[in-house]
Amino acid sequence: MKNKILETRKKFGFRQEDLAIQLNVTRQTINAIENNKYNPSLELAMKLARLLETTVEELFILE
Repeated sequence: MKNKILETRKKFGFRQEDLAIQLNVTRQTINAIENNKYNPSLELAMKLARLLETTVEELFILE
């Protein structure tokens, strides 16, 4: 599953660490998700979408 987290995060001016703190995960988790090495839980995906003011469907692309 691919995602648009990196592009969306940069639009808001967030660092990986900023997202990690807001979502109560490690920066490494955010990095792994952005690099398509880890698929987040549904709960984390929904929190990411809410924080980045988008929908899960817009943020994640099922191939």
